[in-house]
Amino acid sequence: MNFQFATAFAAASALAFTAAGPAAAQAPFADVGKQAEISILINSSPWFGGFEKAVDLYEKQTGNKVKLDVTPYGGMLEKARNAVRAANSPYDILNLDALWTIEFYEGSFLKPFAEIDQNFALPAEVLTFEDSNYWNAQRRWRTRDGGQLMGYSPNGNIHVLYYRDDLLKQAGLQPPKTWDDVGAICQKLKNPPGMYGFVTRGEKGNPIRYDWTPFLQGAGGSIVKAPQDGDYTVTINSPQAKQALDKFIELQKNCAPPNVGVIGQGDVIQLLATGRAAQGLAVIAAWPTFDDRQKSAVVGKINTAVVPGFPGRNPGVAIGNWVFTVPKNVSAERQRAAVAFSRWFLTAGAQRAYAEAGGIPVRSDTFASDLAAKPEFRWMKAYLDSQQFARQELGYAEGAQVEAVLGLRLNQALIGEMSSGRALNTAAREIEEIFQRSGRRTGKLDALPE
Repeated sequence: MNFQFATAFAAASALAFTAAGPAAAQAPFADVGKQAEISILINSSPWFGGFEKAVDLYEKQTGNKVKLDVTPYGGMLEKARNAVRAANSPYDILNLDALWTIEFYEGSFLKPFAEIDQNFALPAEVLTFEDSNYWNAQRRWRTRDGGQLMGYSPNGNIHVLYYRDDLLKQAGLQPPKTWDDVGAICQKLKNPPGMYGFVTRGEKGNPIRYDWTPFLQGAGGSIVKAPQDGDYTVTINSPQAKQALDKFIELQKNCAPPNVGVIGQGDVIQLLATGRAAQGLAVIAAWPTFDDRQKSAVVGKINTAVVPGFPGRNPGVAIGNWVFTVPKNVSAERQRAAVAFSRWFLTAGAQRAYAEAGGIPVRSDTFASDLAAKPEFRWMKAYLDSQQFARQELGYAEGAQVEAVLGLRLNQALIGEMSSGRALNTAAREIEEIFQRSGRRTGKLDALPE
Protein backbone atom coordinates (compact mmCIF):
# COMPACT_ATOMS: atom_id res chain seq x y z
CA MET A 1 0.00 0.00 0.00
CA ASN A 2 1.60 3.28 -1.05
CA PHE A 3 1.76 6.26 1.29
CA GLN A 4 -0.80 8.51 -0.35
CA PHE A 5 -3.31 5.70 -0.59
CA ALA A 6 -2.67 4.58 3.00
CA THR A 7 -3.18 8.11 4.29
CA ALA A 8 -6.35 8.67 2.34
CA PHE A 9 -7.77 5.26 3.19
CA ALA A 10 -7.02 5.72 6.89
CA ALA A 11 -8.87 9.02 6.86
CA ALA A 12 -11.83 7.41 5.12
CA SER A 13 -11.89 4.51 7.57
CA ALA A 14 -11.77 6.85 10.56
CA LEU A 15 -14.65 8.83 9.15
CA ALA A 16 -16.71 5.71 8.56
CA PHE A 17 -16.00 4.51 12.12
CA THR A 18 -16.84 7.69 13.95
CA ALA A 19 -20.09 8.56 12.26
CA ALA A 20 -22.74 6.85 10.22
CA GLY A 21 -24.37 8.41 7.19
CA PRO A 22 -23.17 9.98 3.96
CA ALA A 23 -19.86 11.75 3.72
CA ALA A 24 -21.65 14.99 2.97
CA ALA A 25 -23.06 14.96 6.52
CA GLN A 26 -19.56 15.28 8.05
CA ALA A 27 -18.01 17.66 5.53
CA PRO A 28 -20.34 20.31 4.15
CA PHE A 29 -19.66 22.24 1.00
CA ALA A 30 -17.12 25.02 1.35
CA ASP A 31 -18.28 28.62 1.49
CA VAL A 32 -15.87 30.32 -0.90
CA GLY A 33 -17.56 33.71 -1.11
CA LYS A 34 -17.91 35.85 -4.18
CA GLN A 35 -15.23 35.10 -6.79
CA ALA A 36 -14.31 36.25 -10.27
CA GLU A 37 -15.54 34.19 -13.21
CA ILE A 38 -13.13 31.46 -14.23
CA SER A 39 -12.56 29.48 -17.41
CA ILE A 40 -11.56 25.81 -17.45
CA LEU A 41 -9.98 23.92 -20.36
CA ILE A 42 -11.37 20.41 -20.06
CA ASN A 43 -11.48 17.35 -22.28
CA SER A 44 -14.62 15.81 -23.74
CA SER A 45 -14.19 12.45 -22.05
CA PRO A 46 -16.78 9.94 -20.76
CA TRP A 47 -16.62 11.51 -17.26
CA PHE A 48 -17.28 15.05 -18.46
CA GLY A 49 -21.05 14.84 -17.94
CA GLY A 50 -20.59 14.32 -14.20
CA PHE A 51 -18.13 17.19 -13.95
CA GLU A 52 -20.46 19.53 -15.84
CA LYS A 53 -23.24 18.80 -13.35
CA ALA A 54 -20.88 19.41 -10.44
CA VAL A 55 -20.00 22.80 -11.94
CA ASP A 56 -23.71 23.58 -12.30
CA LEU A 57 -24.12 22.87 -8.59
CA TYR A 58 -21.15 25.12 -7.76
CA GLU A 59 -22.71 27.97 -9.70
CA LYS A 60 -26.09 27.52 -8.00
CA GLN A 61 -24.60 27.30 -4.51
CA THR A 62 -22.13 30.16 -4.77
CA GLY A 63 -23.42 32.42 -7.53
CA ASN A 64 -19.95 32.29 -9.07
CA LYS A 65 -19.56 31.60 -12.78
CA VAL A 66 -17.48 28.97 -14.57
CA LYS A 67 -16.95 28.80 -18.32
CA LEU A 68 -15.96 25.41 -19.77
CA ASP A 69 -14.02 24.97 -23.00
CA VAL A 70 -14.76 21.32 -23.80
CA THR A 71 -12.12 20.03 -26.19
CA PRO A 72 -11.34 16.62 -27.72
CA TYR A 73 -8.28 14.89 -26.28
CA GLY A 74 -6.30 15.50 -29.47
CA GLY A 75 -6.58 19.28 -29.13
CA MET A 76 -5.99 19.63 -25.40
CA LEU A 77 -2.20 19.78 -25.34
CA GLU A 78 -1.93 22.37 -28.12
CA LYS A 79 -4.48 24.64 -26.42
CA ALA A 80 -2.71 24.29 -23.06
CA ARG A 81 0.69 25.03 -24.60
CA ASN A 82 -0.64 28.10 -26.39
CA ALA A 83 -2.37 29.31 -23.23
CA VAL A 84 0.69 29.28 -20.99
CA ARG A 85 2.89 30.94 -23.63
CA ALA A 86 0.43 33.76 -24.32
CA ALA A 87 0.63 37.13 -22.58
CA ASN A 88 -2.52 36.22 -20.67
CA SER A 89 -3.92 32.69 -20.50
CA PRO A 90 -7.57 32.44 -21.59
CA TYR A 91 -7.93 29.65 -19.03
CA ASP A 92 -7.70 29.85 -15.23
CA ILE A 93 -7.60 26.08 -14.81
CA LEU A 94 -5.88 23.76 -17.29
CA ASN A 95 -6.72 20.08 -17.21
CA LEU A 96 -3.49 18.29 -18.11
CA ASP A 97 -2.96 14.62 -18.86
CA ALA A 98 -0.50 13.55 -16.15
CA LEU A 99 1.90 12.54 -18.91
CA TRP A 100 2.09 16.18 -20.03
CA THR A 101 2.60 17.71 -16.61
CA ILE A 102 6.40 17.38 -16.64
CA GLU A 103 6.68 19.80 -19.57
CA PHE A 104 4.55 22.36 -17.72
CA TYR A 105 6.24 21.84 -14.35
CA GLU A 106 9.77 22.10 -15.79
CA GLY A 107 8.80 25.07 -17.92
CA SER A 108 7.63 27.00 -14.83
CA PHE A 109 4.36 27.78 -16.57
CA LEU A 110 2.19 27.04 -13.55
CA LYS A 111 1.53 28.69 -10.19
CA PRO A 112 2.03 26.49 -7.13
CA PHE A 113 -1.13 26.51 -5.05
CA ALA A 114 0.68 27.66 -1.90
CA GLU A 115 1.81 30.80 -3.75
CA ILE A 116 -1.83 31.63 -4.50
CA ASP A 117 -3.28 30.73 -1.11
CA GLN A 118 -0.85 29.79 1.65
CA ASN A 119 -3.69 28.23 3.61
CA PHE A 120 -4.73 25.84 0.88
CA ALA A 121 -4.02 22.16 1.55
CA LEU A 122 -5.36 19.04 -0.03
CA PRO A 123 -7.77 17.18 2.27
CA ALA A 124 -6.15 13.98 3.53
CA GLU A 125 -8.86 11.93 1.79
CA VAL A 126 -7.93 13.17 -1.68
CA LEU A 127 -6.07 10.60 -3.77
CA THR A 128 -2.88 11.98 -5.32
CA PHE A 129 -2.10 9.11 -7.69
CA GLU A 130 1.56 8.66 -6.83
CA ASP A 131 2.03 12.38 -6.24
CA SER A 132 1.60 13.32 -9.90
CA ASN A 133 0.38 16.73 -8.70
CA TYR A 134 3.62 17.61 -6.84
CA TRP A 135 6.90 18.76 -8.38
CA ASN A 136 10.37 18.61 -6.90
CA ALA A 137 12.38 20.79 -9.30
CA GLN A 138 15.75 19.79 -7.89
CA ARG A 139 15.13 16.06 -8.37
CA ARG A 140 13.09 16.64 -11.54
CA TRP A 141 10.54 14.22 -10.12
CA ARG A 142 6.88 14.30 -9.09
CA THR A 143 6.89 13.78 -5.36
CA ARG A 144 5.56 15.54 -2.28
CA ASP A 145 8.96 14.88 -0.68
CA GLY A 146 10.46 18.32 -1.16
CA GLY A 147 7.97 19.08 -3.90
CA GLN A 148 5.41 21.85 -4.33
CA LEU A 149 1.67 21.26 -4.77
CA MET A 150 0.96 22.12 -8.40
CA GLY A 151 -2.60 20.85 -8.71
CA TYR A 152 -4.95 17.95 -8.06
CA SER A 153 -6.79 15.33 -10.08
CA PRO A 154 -10.40 15.89 -11.13
CA ASN A 155 -10.40 12.30 -12.36
CA GLY A 156 -8.16 9.43 -11.35
CA ASN A 157 -8.38 7.16 -14.32
CA ILE A 158 -7.15 3.64 -13.86
CA HIS A 159 -8.04 0.47 -15.69
CA VAL A 160 -10.58 -2.01 -14.41
CA LEU A 161 -11.69 -5.26 -15.97
CA TYR A 162 -15.26 -4.97 -17.25
CA TYR A 163 -17.16 -8.22 -17.58
CA ARG A 164 -20.68 -9.41 -18.37
CA ASP A 165 -21.90 -10.49 -14.97
CA ASP A 166 -25.03 -12.13 -16.38
CA LEU A 167 -23.15 -14.26 -18.92
CA LEU A 168 -20.54 -15.42 -16.42
CA LYS A 169 -23.22 -16.41 -13.92
CA GLN A 170 -25.20 -18.30 -16.57
CA ALA A 171 -22.04 -20.21 -17.50
CA GLY A 172 -21.09 -20.87 -13.88
CA LEU A 173 -17.91 -18.80 -14.20
CA GLN A 174 -16.21 -16.60 -11.62
CA PRO A 175 -14.86 -13.12 -12.42
CA PRO A 176 -11.28 -13.46 -13.73
CA LYS A 177 -8.31 -12.98 -11.44
CA THR A 178 -5.55 -13.83 -13.91
CA TRP A 179 -4.99 -13.25 -17.62
CA ASP A 180 -5.24 -17.01 -18.04
CA ASP A 181 -8.75 -16.75 -16.52
CA VAL A 182 -9.58 -14.05 -19.07
CA GLY A 183 -8.46 -16.37 -21.85
CA ALA A 184 -10.49 -19.29 -20.48
CA ILE A 185 -13.65 -17.17 -20.17
CA CYS A 186 -13.06 -15.86 -23.67
CA GLN A 187 -12.93 -19.38 -25.07
CA LYS A 188 -16.14 -20.29 -23.24
CA LEU A 189 -18.21 -17.26 -24.24
CA LYS A 190 -16.90 -15.99 -27.56
CA ASN A 191 -19.04 -16.36 -30.65
CA PRO A 192 -17.78 -13.81 -33.19
CA PRO A 193 -18.87 -11.57 -34.76
CA GLY A 194 -21.83 -11.36 -32.36
CA MET A 195 -19.77 -11.87 -29.21
CA TYR A 196 -16.04 -11.32 -28.69
CA GLY A 197 -14.33 -12.77 -25.66
CA PHE A 198 -12.08 -9.87 -24.65
CA VAL A 199 -11.28 -6.43 -26.05
CA THR A 200 -8.80 -3.70 -25.30
CA ARG A 201 -7.08 -1.01 -27.31
CA GLY A 202 -4.45 -1.89 -29.92
CA GLU A 203 -4.39 1.45 -31.70
CA LYS A 204 -0.94 2.91 -32.36
CA GLY A 205 0.41 5.51 -29.91
CA ASN A 206 -0.94 6.25 -26.44
CA PRO A 207 -3.84 3.72 -26.66
CA ILE A 208 -1.75 0.56 -27.02
CA ARG A 209 1.05 1.84 -24.77
CA TYR A 210 -1.38 2.60 -21.95
CA ASP A 211 -3.51 -0.54 -22.32
CA TRP A 212 -0.45 -2.79 -22.45
CA THR A 213 1.05 -1.23 -19.33
CA PRO A 214 -1.05 -3.31 -16.87
CA PHE A 215 0.37 -6.43 -18.50
CA LEU A 216 3.91 -5.04 -18.19
CA GLN A 217 3.50 -4.02 -14.57
CA GLY A 218 1.73 -7.25 -13.68
CA ALA A 219 4.55 -9.33 -15.14
CA GLY A 220 7.08 -7.42 -13.02
CA GLY A 221 8.52 -5.52 -15.97
CA SER A 222 9.38 -1.85 -16.34
CA ILE A 223 10.44 0.63 -19.01
CA VAL A 224 13.49 1.93 -17.14
CA LYS A 225 15.18 0.68 -14.00
CA ALA A 226 14.79 3.39 -11.35
CA PRO A 227 14.08 6.85 -12.79
CA GLN A 228 13.07 8.17 -9.36
CA ASP A 229 16.72 7.67 -8.35
CA GLY A 230 18.20 8.93 -11.61
CA ASP A 231 18.91 5.47 -13.08
CA TYR A 232 17.55 5.46 -16.63
CA THR A 233 18.87 2.04 -17.65
CA VAL A 234 16.36 0.77 -20.21
CA THR A 235 14.69 -2.48 -19.14
CA ILE A 236 11.87 -2.70 -21.66
CA ASN A 237 13.49 -5.70 -23.39
CA SER A 238 13.44 -7.90 -20.30
CA PRO A 239 11.98 -11.44 -20.23
CA GLN A 240 9.16 -10.06 -18.05
CA ALA A 241 8.25 -7.47 -20.67
CA LYS A 242 8.28 -10.17 -23.36
CA GLN A 243 5.94 -12.32 -21.27
CA ALA A 244 3.62 -9.33 -20.94
CA LEU A 245 3.66 -8.59 -24.67
CA ASP A 246 3.17 -12.21 -25.69
CA LYS A 247 0.14 -12.55 -23.39
CA PHE A 248 -1.30 -9.26 -24.66
CA ILE A 249 -0.96 -10.42 -28.27
CA GLU A 250 -2.34 -13.88 -27.48
CA LEU A 251 -5.52 -12.47 -25.93
CA GLN A 252 -5.98 -9.90 -28.65
CA LYS A 253 -5.50 -12.40 -31.48
CA ASN A 254 -7.72 -15.07 -29.93
CA CYS A 255 -10.49 -12.98 -28.43
CA ALA A 256 -10.81 -9.51 -30.03
CA PRO A 257 -12.17 -8.39 -33.41
CA PRO A 258 -9.84 -8.93 -36.39
CA ASN A 259 -8.98 -5.22 -36.76
CA VAL A 260 -7.24 -5.27 -33.40
CA GLY A 261 -4.42 -2.95 -34.51
CA VAL A 262 -6.77 0.01 -34.91
CA ILE A 263 -9.17 -0.52 -32.00
CA GLY A 264 -9.49 2.65 -29.94
CA GLN A 265 -11.25 3.60 -26.72
CA GLY A 266 -14.55 4.37 -28.45
CA ASP A 267 -14.51 0.92 -30.07
CA VAL A 268 -13.89 -0.86 -26.76
CA ILE A 269 -16.72 1.03 -25.03
CA GLN A 270 -19.04 0.45 -27.98
CA LEU A 271 -18.37 -3.30 -28.13
CA LEU A 272 -19.11 -3.63 -24.42
CA ALA A 273 -22.12 -1.30 -24.42
CA THR A 274 -23.77 -3.02 -27.38
CA GLY A 275 -23.37 -6.45 -25.82
CA ARG A 276 -20.75 -7.67 -28.28
CA ALA A 277 -17.93 -8.23 -25.80
CA ALA A 278 -17.90 -10.48 -22.75
CA GLN A 279 -14.85 -8.82 -21.16
CA GLY A 280 -12.90 -5.66 -21.75
CA LEU A 281 -10.02 -3.66 -20.30
CA ALA A 282 -10.85 0.04 -20.14
CA VAL A 283 -10.50 3.03 -17.87
CA ILE A 284 -12.98 3.64 -15.07
CA ALA A 285 -14.12 6.80 -16.88
CA ALA A 286 -15.99 4.54 -19.30
CA TRP A 287 -18.34 3.31 -16.58
CA PRO A 288 -21.18 5.89 -16.92
CA THR A 289 -21.91 4.65 -20.45
CA PHE A 290 -22.77 1.10 -19.42
CA ASP A 291 -25.71 1.95 -17.16
CA ASP A 292 -27.02 4.73 -19.40
CA ARG A 293 -30.20 3.52 -21.12
CA GLN A 294 -29.65 5.98 -23.95
CA LYS A 295 -26.25 4.48 -24.78
CA SER A 296 -26.19 0.90 -23.53
CA ALA A 297 -27.92 -2.36 -24.37
CA VAL A 298 -26.52 -4.03 -21.26
CA VAL A 299 -27.75 -1.82 -18.43
CA GLY A 300 -27.26 -3.59 -15.11
CA LYS A 301 -25.41 -6.50 -16.72
CA ILE A 302 -21.79 -5.27 -16.58
CA ASN A 303 -19.66 -5.40 -13.48
CA THR A 304 -16.04 -4.58 -12.69
CA ALA A 305 -13.04 -6.34 -11.17
CA VAL A 306 -9.48 -5.42 -10.34
CA VAL A 307 -7.27 -5.83 -13.42
CA PRO A 308 -6.20 -9.50 -13.67
CA GLY A 309 -2.59 -10.47 -13.05
CA PHE A 310 -0.12 -13.21 -13.76
CA PRO A 311 -0.20 -16.25 -11.45
CA GLY A 312 1.56 -15.54 -8.17
CA ARG A 313 2.01 -11.85 -8.85
CA ASN A 314 0.10 -8.69 -7.94
CA PRO A 315 -1.96 -7.14 -10.72
CA GLY A 316 -0.62 -4.20 -12.65
CA VAL A 317 -2.79 -1.09 -12.49
CA ALA A 318 -1.65 1.84 -14.61
CA ILE A 319 -2.63 5.31 -13.51
CA GLY A 320 -3.82 7.59 -16.30
CA ASN A 321 -5.07 10.56 -14.33
CA TRP A 322 -5.61 14.19 -15.20
CA VAL A 323 -4.34 17.18 -13.19
CA PHE A 324 -6.08 20.53 -12.69
CA THR A 325 -3.44 23.27 -12.70
CA VAL A 326 -3.41 27.08 -12.57
CA PRO A 327 -1.30 29.01 -15.12
CA LYS A 328 1.06 31.73 -13.96
CA ASN A 329 -0.09 34.16 -16.64
CA VAL A 330 -3.53 34.98 -15.28
CA SER A 331 -4.39 37.73 -12.82
CA ALA A 332 -4.06 37.15 -9.07
CA GLU A 333 -7.83 37.62 -8.74
CA ARG A 334 -8.55 34.82 -11.21
CA GLN A 335 -5.93 32.57 -9.62
CA ARG A 336 -7.65 33.01 -6.26
CA ALA A 337 -10.98 32.23 -7.90
CA ALA A 338 -9.52 29.04 -9.40
CA VAL A 339 -8.27 27.92 -6.00
CA ALA A 340 -11.63 28.80 -4.42
CA PHE A 341 -13.39 26.55 -6.92
CA SER A 342 -10.86 23.82 -6.11
CA ARG A 343 -11.52 24.16 -2.39
CA TRP A 344 -15.24 23.65 -3.05
CA PHE A 345 -14.81 20.83 -5.58
CA LEU A 346 -12.68 18.75 -3.20
CA THR A 347 -15.14 18.84 -0.30
CA ALA A 348 -16.90 15.61 0.61
CA GLY A 349 -20.25 17.11 -0.36
CA ALA A 350 -19.11 18.15 -3.81
CA GLN A 351 -17.40 14.84 -4.45
CA ARG A 352 -20.54 12.96 -3.50
CA ALA A 353 -22.60 15.13 -5.85
CA TYR A 354 -19.96 14.58 -8.55
CA ALA A 355 -20.24 10.80 -8.14
CA GLU A 356 -24.04 10.86 -8.12
CA ALA A 357 -23.93 12.83 -11.38
CA GLY A 358 -21.82 10.16 -13.07
CA GLY A 359 -18.34 11.47 -12.30
CA ILE A 360 -15.42 9.54 -10.84
CA PRO A 361 -14.64 11.17 -7.46
CA VAL A 362 -11.14 11.49 -6.06
CA ARG A 363 -11.85 11.29 -2.32
CA SER A 364 -11.37 7.90 -0.71
CA ASP A 365 -14.18 8.54 1.79
CA THR A 366 -16.64 8.86 -1.09
CA PHE A 367 -15.74 5.33 -2.14
CA ALA A 368 -16.07 4.14 1.47
CA SER A 369 -19.47 5.80 1.94
CA ASP A 370 -22.95 4.31 1.65
CA LEU A 371 -22.84 4.99 -2.10
CA ALA A 372 -20.65 1.94 -2.65
CA ALA A 373 -23.44 -0.38 -1.47
CA LYS A 374 -25.86 0.87 -4.12
CA PRO A 375 -26.14 -1.14 -7.37
CA GLU A 376 -25.41 1.86 -9.58
CA PHE A 377 -22.09 2.35 -7.80
CA ARG A 378 -21.05 -1.33 -7.87
CA TRP A 379 -17.81 -0.27 -9.62
CA MET A 380 -16.53 1.54 -6.53
CA LYS A 381 -15.15 -1.51 -4.71
CA ALA A 382 -13.01 -2.62 -7.66
CA TYR A 383 -11.75 0.94 -8.08
CA LEU A 384 -10.82 1.37 -4.42
CA ASP A 385 -9.29 -2.13 -4.20
CA SER A 386 -7.15 -1.28 -7.24
CA GLN A 387 -5.57 1.80 -5.66
CA GLN A 388 -3.07 -0.19 -3.64
CA PHE A 389 -1.56 -1.51 -6.89
CA ALA A 390 -1.84 1.68 -8.96
CA ARG A 391 1.41 3.04 -10.40
CA GLN A 392 2.48 5.91 -12.62
CA GLU A 393 4.65 5.39 -15.70
CA LEU A 394 6.60 7.88 -17.82
CA GLY A 395 7.08 10.35 -14.97
CA TYR A 396 10.03 12.08 -16.64
CA ALA A 397 10.55 14.80 -19.22
CA GLU A 398 11.18 12.31 -22.02
CA GLY A 399 7.90 10.48 -21.33
CA ALA A 400 6.11 11.60 -24.49
CA GLN A 401 9.06 10.54 -26.68
CA VAL A 402 9.25 7.16 -24.95
CA GLU A 403 5.53 6.67 -25.41
CA ALA A 404 5.84 7.44 -29.12
CA VAL A 405 8.48 4.71 -29.47
CA LEU A 406 6.47 2.13 -27.53
CA GLY A 407 3.22 3.10 -29.20
CA LEU A 408 4.72 2.26 -32.58
CA ARG A 409 6.75 -0.85 -31.74
CA LEU A 410 4.01 -2.50 -29.66
CA ASN A 411 1.52 -1.97 -32.47
CA GLN A 412 3.95 -3.49 -34.98
CA ALA A 413 4.27 -6.56 -32.79
CA LEU A 414 0.49 -6.81 -32.40
CA ILE A 415 -0.22 -6.71 -36.13
CA GLY A 416 2.65 -9.09 -36.94
CA GLU A 417 5.15 -6.73 -38.54
CA MET A 418 7.73 -7.67 -35.90
CA SER A 419 8.22 -10.49 -33.41
CA SER A 420 7.71 -9.49 -29.80
CA GLY A 421 11.43 -9.86 -29.11
CA ARG A 422 12.44 -7.69 -32.05
CA ALA A 423 9.86 -5.05 -31.18
CA LEU A 424 11.13 -4.76 -27.60
CA ASN A 425 14.81 -4.79 -28.63
CA THR A 426 14.12 -2.03 -31.16
CA ALA A 427 12.24 -0.01 -28.59
CA ALA A 428 15.07 -0.45 -26.08
CA ARG A 429 17.66 0.92 -28.53
CA GLU A 430 15.51 3.88 -29.44
CA ILE A 431 14.63 4.72 -25.84
CA GLU A 432 18.29 4.50 -24.78
CA GLU A 433 19.14 7.00 -27.54
CA ILE A 434 16.49 9.38 -26.20
CA PHE A 435 18.04 9.30 -22.72
CA GLN A 436 21.57 9.63 -24.13
CA ARG A 437 20.56 12.78 -25.99
CA SER A 438 19.14 14.30 -22.82
CA GLY A 439 22.22 13.42 -20.77
CA ARG A 440 20.65 10.87 -18.47
CA ARG A 441 22.57 8.02 -16.84
CA THR A 442 21.38 5.18 -19.06
CA GLY A 443 22.14 1.82 -20.71
CA LYS A 444 20.10 -1.20 -21.70
CA LEU A 445 19.73 -4.93 -21.15
CA ASP A 446 21.16 -7.61 -23.44
CA ALA A 447 18.96 -8.21 -26.46
CA LEU A 448 16.15 -10.74 -26.36
CA PRO A 449 16.09 -13.58 -28.93
CA GLU A 450 14.27 -12.35 -32.03
